[in-house]
Amino acid sequence: MNKRLLLLILSSVLLPGCMRHYVLKLSNGSQIDTFSKPKLQGQSYYYKDALGRERVLPSSRVVEVEPASMAREEQKAFKPPQPPKKRHWYYLWLATSKTAGEDEPIPYA
Repeated sequence: MNKRLLLLILSSVLLPGCMRHYVLKLSNGSQIDTFSKPKLQGQSYYYKDALGRERVLPSSRVVEVEPASMAREEQKAFKPPQPPKKRHWYYLWLATSKTAGEDEPIPYA
């Protein structure tokens, strides 16, 4: 009986680790974590959410389905340069209000 109890305890500890979580990457860039493997039936993916409810997602919105262990955050490789800030008229006023000698040029740029 002790062996059965030990087997029951070990299986209850080790078997829940076998469950895999999946990540659905959507066309708008967001991600959905699922607790069951999404199944494609017709034109829709069926999966269970964190509360165990059955959810449906159109396949046209899904870009990729992968295990959570393989999913990682994507970083954008290209970042557009920022346009130069506009200089306002009061910057000119602040530059002229400084006490500068007559020989020193006042910087406008």
